[in-house]
Amino acid sequence: MSVARRALDGAPRHVVLDGEAIDYQLIRARRRTIGMEVDLNGLTVRAPRWVTLAEIEAALRERATWIGKAVVEWRARRRDVMPREWKSGAPILYRGRELALAVFPARREAIAPDMFHLTVQHPRAHDEAEVAEGVGRWLKEEAWHLVAPRVALHAQRITSATPAVRLSNARSEWGSCNARGEIRLNWRLVQLPPALADYVVAHEVAHLVELNHSARFWGTVERLLPGHATLKRELENWTALLTG
Repeated sequence: MSVARRALDGAPRHVVLDGEAIDYQLIRARRRTIGMEVDLNGLTVRAPRWVTLAEIEAALRERATWIGKAVVEWRARRRDVMPREWKSGAPILYRGRELALAVFPARREAIAPDMFHLTVQHPRAHDEAEVAEGVGRWLKEEAWHLVAPRVALHAQRITSATPAVRLSNARSEWGSCNARGEIRLNWRLVQLPPALADYVVAHEVAHLVELNHSARFWGTVERLLPGHATLKRELENWTALLTG
């Protein structure tokens, strides 16, 4: 394989399938076959280093129907979780509902949601960067008030330890728990339906006693949150939030 061809590995690429240009990321890996998946990053193709681009694109064309369907579903799950313009009318997700920003000038900053709007009163309402910063700060405060009590409630059911909890801005996971019993939860949980956010909390709390994904771990999750399997499946439809 030429140096030029090798330099393209890992870079974004596109291929035309059934008349439509599809973006994908090519990753060279130690494997014997070509693998494809559509996840929160879109279409990813993993292929042995000796396979040529022509062979990879031929394999993509063979699975064009599956890829097309999977990409359509992925695009449907993606959503603008934060406004592109911080002005009145822009959509924003809060607790699983799409609200419209309503921005007004005011002497003091105040933010409040209702059934249809997220009303933002701000001394510099004309400054989109200032509005964005204020709403972002408010969302993180709301996230803390959402998850911290749920961590305490779930934890007291399975352990006498009081876990340390922090918010994260991770781009690839909703939460994590390490061997020291420290739990990190993504602030974007406040943008999920509350039941899904609670599933993530219960999942990480269960790791306090089972730092794995064994049958005992899932049994603990079920004890904390009966019917969790349905929520687990539904959460997959919201994973695009992490890249928003």
